[in-house]
Amino acid sequence: MPASSHINSTERCFKYLSQDDWVTSGKIGSREAVLVFRTNILNPKTRKTLLLTPTEERELKTADSQVTLSTPNELIVKCSSSPAISNTQQNYSSRGKLYVAVEKSLKCKEIINFDRRNPIRKTLDAFSSSDASVSSDGDETVQYNEKKSRKPQKSKNSSIIEIEVNLNKESGYDSPSAASQSNTEINTSEEDHEGFSEEDNECGINMPAHHLKITYKFIQTETKLLRKIFNVHGLTEVQGDSNFNLLWTGVHMKLDTLRNLSLYQRVNHFPRSYELTRKDRLYKNIERMQHLRGMKHFDIVPQSFILPLESRDLIFAHNKQRGPWIVKPAASSRGRGIFIVKSPDQIPQDEQVLVSKYIVDPLCIDGHKCDLRVYVLVTSFDPLIIYLYEEGIVRLATVRYDRNADNLWNPCMHLCNYSINKYHSDYIRSSDAQDEDVGHKWTLSALLRHLKLQGCDTHLLMLNIEDLIIKAVLACAQTIISACRMFVPNVNNCFELYGFDILIDNTLKPWLLEVNLSPSMGVDSPLDTKVKACLVTDLLTCVGIPAYTPEMRTHYDSKSSRLRSSSCQRQIDTTESSTTLRSTKSKKKPVIPLTQEEQRILRSARLQYTRRGGFVRIFPTDDTMQRYGNFLDPANGIPISTPNVQGQTFQALVNQHNYNQMLHSNLFCMGQRSSKDDNSQENRIKQYERALETDSEIPFLKKQIVEKCEEEGRRLRKQMLKKIGSGSTLTHFQARQTFSLYLESVLRRLTQDPKDSHEKIIIKFLTKYGGGVKPPVLFRNSQNISKARSAMVAKLLGDFLELYKRDTESYIDSFDHFGMIPTNAYSLFLMHAQESDLEAVLTHHTNITGIMPFLYNRCGLSVPPTPPIPSGLHGFLRALPAMVSSFGVSREVSKYDGYFKSCDKNCENVHDISLRSRSTRDSK
Repeated sequence: MPASSHINSTERCFKYLSQDDWVTSGKIGSREAVLVFRTNILNPKTRKTLLLTPTEERELKTADSQVTLSTPNELIVKCSSSPAISNTQQNYSSRGKLYVAVEKSLKCKEIINFDRRNPIRKTLDAFSSSDASVSSDGDETVQYNEKKSRKPQKSKNSSIIEIEVNLNKESGYDSPSAASQSNTEINTSEEDHEGFSEEDNECGINMPAHHLKITYKFIQTETKLLRKIFNVHGLTEVQGDSNFNLLWTGVHMKLDTLRNLSLYQRVNHFPRSYELTRKDRLYKNIERMQHLRGMKHFDIVPQSFILPLESRDLIFAHNKQRGPWIVKPAASSRGRGIFIVKSPDQIPQDEQVLVSKYIVDPLCIDGHKCDLRVYVLVTSFDPLIIYLYEEGIVRLATVRYDRNADNLWNPCMHLCNYSINKYHSDYIRSSDAQDEDVGHKWTLSALLRHLKLQGCDTHLLMLNIEDLIIKAVLACAQTIISACRMFVPNVNNCFELYGFDILIDNTLKPWLLEVNLSPSMGVDSPLDTKVKACLVTDLLTCVGIPAYTPEMRTHYDSKSSRLRSSSCQRQIDTTESSTTLRSTKSKKKPVIPLTQEEQRILRSARLQYTRRGGFVRIFPTDDTMQRYGNFLDPANGIPISTPNVQGQTFQALVNQHNYNQMLHSNLFCMGQRSSKDDNSQENRIKQYERALETDSEIPFLKKQIVEKCEEEGRRLRKQMLKKIGSGSTLTHFQARQTFSLYLESVLRRLTQDPKDSHEKIIIKFLTKYGGGVKPPVLFRNSQNISKARSAMVAKLLGDFLELYKRDTESYIDSFDHFGMIPTNAYSLFLMHAQESDLEAVLTHHTNITGIMPFLYNRCGLSVPPTPPIPSGLHGFLRALPAMVSSFGVSREVSKYDGYFKSCDKNCENVHDISLRSRSTRDSK
């Protein structure tokens, strides 16, 4: 279909908009045209330039060259030293300047609000995370496809317009310094739906994506940062069964969805990616490669066993080489259910877990154990194309590391997960995005520079990390490639961003801990936001969201439905396919012409590389076939992870195409390499070590927090108690709202002013309630456990609250029925209620009605009788464990009851010893 037939109508929408700034790899309407995503559009100062009319922009450009006023709140304009304003077609970058003028300025009444959020979520997310600020790179390159500099030098062209007036007001801060302050409160949710505003939509409607009607859809994923980036770039969110251009999901894809994808659609997961992201499957795949290719080539994971199937093997290994061992659930994340044991007999046998040899000599920073979270982008499995992002996150444990076996219970010493350590009272957050080596979260580049100053070989370390990533993907690729050929209709439909967790030991050997299916995009600090905002924008630009017009999408939808076969297997052009005859060793042999499919794959790989932004391509490189060619099938280039049976091979049912060999030959052989190789080992290492510096802060809107009035809360409490006494009842939704806010208050107290008795109560309640929240087994045998134990209990309670809030959404009241407290009145009470007010309402309602709607849906045999609630402060909390039925969990409860009794006994013994020593000193 000729692209020109749909261009004219679209170009009329952009009278003043420079398309080249936001669309690359081709003109709008061409097959290769994709959208450009940048972080600097999140900056309110840049956003203001987007709302200028051409006349206003010319007046601003002809203003005085430099106007500097005395007060800091007055306007500062510098534009005489910015010739790049008239040179918008030549100079732009993925995170650099914006040179866009819009057709007209929009007024508030013209703003289109795309917020389809549920208004009830504002109450549910009252304890969610908040953003501080983020910085974006302001580097310049001659063309978009050239290599970016991560640490640009300031020049006259580095600033076009600096507008300081109303910046604090627009960004939601009262003062400039407040924009960089991190939130010190403990948050139970990574998601904040207040992270975007009408200004985002006002900016987005001037973007090409808005005029092209590009849409996106979320399914069970963190949406705060992603939604903000999508909105300011003009993408529109759709829900339900509506058609989409980009689907971002936090769970595995359904096969029916994959089968029906059109050419222009993108999804962020490959089929059967659990082969890489489930801990048990990842270990089994790597173990298979160890047996097939040798341990020395795939010694990238600690020795591991899957229980209960391999219990005997674990015992044999333990007798040969003593523990400790670390136990992890096969399918979990954020440190849930992980604990360390001395011997296998301490591991429960009632569920499938992965048991790995614990690395007792990890790399420590100032005495604190650390691990890495690096971001790996796979844009294709056949051919295999892997990118590693230039920046990663280094997570430090809060408590100083100690190899003493008595400290194995402490997760804040042995686990580096942020979701665990953030609850510790000693956890330090960086308050400035530029401080990359402050607190308990660093950047990868800061760690490399730190190690380099200590004389460590960071060059070899990063090469080993690249090698670990490639081998892990190779070990799992065979099954994923088979699924892609069976269910994915187009080679560019799928991409995936993996979060590799890597531990470095004291010899600088990296070990793969796990691979995360959907790495967290939560932003709880300025440093988090800077790294992840740049990561997401570079990811979207590299992958390429096609800039197709609605007419083109309709054409491809109808074409895909006609060509879709019953088997849904990918259609591959097999004409003149003689890849196996090509040789990289001799350049004198005649070159076989590429097929159409091979030409498309080669062109797509080259265009992706020009749009890579901060991603570093680690496969293929000039030496990958030499290093990893032995792991690939010579006929089709697919990684071999199973031994071939004579006469039957994995490739027997698929077409013989060695796309990996074809891609390597055309990119690095036959005279195709450029004179200046910007992807060499030296350049890659330098890129990892450079700081991710930025020149513009991008403050996110702070969540609007309503000031609570204690007097108003007490007044409303009296009204609610009176209504309950008069016969009104709480609905399930109202009761669950109240209970959720009450537990949030308890959680806040646990992190600020921990009490031993309350921690025991919470542990008993969570253990009896179940619901997937299980305390660690070894929560005992410790002396100085106050802070660490409080962090553990807070983590468990936070996980429970996350699931509880998610379930509460299904109970939303659609109307006020007879006998219930009016929704508006009760919402006002919840807005001002303190912990004591919430406790009083829950206690009174439970005593009057005799039911517990915050825990149970209806009365039945499984619902325990309502226990008597003690009067006084925290009486409801003390009665909470008795509200949960103990049927089927007596073993777990008795285990923890024994622990509590032993703790009490230890505390009494310590108290007695201290009293005796004091009396001895007095007598002397």
